[in-house]
Amino acid sequence: MHKPVLLNEVLSFLPAKEDGVLLDLTGGFGGHSAAMNEKLKPEARHIILDRDPESVDRLRERFKDRANVQVFHKNFGDFDEVLDELGIDKVDGILADFGVSTMQVRDGARGFSFREDGPLDMRMDNSKGITAAEVVNTFSREEISSIIDKYGEERFAWRIAGAIVNARDEKPFSTTKELADTVFKAVPAKFHKKGFHPATQTFQAVRIYVNGELEEIESMLSKLEDRVQTGGAAAFISFHSLEDRLVKEKFRYFEKECVCPIEQLICRCGKKRTFRQLTRKPLIPSEAEVAENPLSRSAKLRAAQRVSSS
Repeated sequence: MHKPVLLNEVLSFLPAKEDGVLLDLTGGFGGHSAAMNEKLKPEARHIILDRDPESVDRLRERFKDRANVQVFHKNFGDFDEVLDELGIDKVDGILADFGVSTMQVRDGARGFSFREDGPLDMRMDNSKGITAAEVVNTFSREEISSIIDKYGEERFAWRIAGAIVNARDEKPFSTTKELADTVFKAVPAKFHKKGFHPATQTFQAVRIYVNGELEEIESMLSKLEDRVQTGGAAAFISFHSLEDRLVKEKFRYFEKECVCPIEQLICRCGKKRTFRQLTRKPLIPSEAEVAENPLSRSAKLRAAQRVSSS
């Protein structure tokens, strides 16, 4: 059974207003939303998005008896389009969990897993976009290495990219096992870690690239100031340093009063503080939660509250 990560911590921030507008950008299995909805009044509006068509179907079934819930198939970076469609200017609470669900990873047919063999796809929405197979079969060694280095922070990116190019010259990649085996052999044996598959970072990198995950986060964060009501809260759960860094840096920027160069004695930028951080350091799962759900180990939660910028 899927367990929502850092649930109690999320509920300490959201919903920020029991009769307001709540937006869950990454509905997934609906665990966070189900718990938050229990705290909402019937007149509240609860909007749930997901880019995965299978998740959307599952969410609509789960919340079919909740009159105040609406579910949409949408990338979370485009959440403003849904709000515009509904005639909603601002929300009182917004949540996103950037992690890939356990069910998605374990479903070999989705192509995310290096442990379960399946077609080399990795798209969250398999109705559009480039597949992982296209990336590893058509991109140059330089491009593949750059992706693995940037999004996987893999020290052997160049070596792995070379192994991929050499292998595809003999036979193009079509399955996750083929890619996982190639990466496994490319990483020197002395750097194999117990309990950590050598292909982990490469698969993460290709998945992030295929789905434009960091660009989605950046797009979403850039719209917060305009779409979160004063007094409202935003909470985001990340699972690796690249995601967490984007959220941390944006929250710090939102808190600043001025971004003029330090040598400029008079502020001319006119920037106002728009959010205050509710978590100076990210919240992480307790030992008890990690023991019950080991996949929560790397989760980090950051939250901020919208303040008046007048």
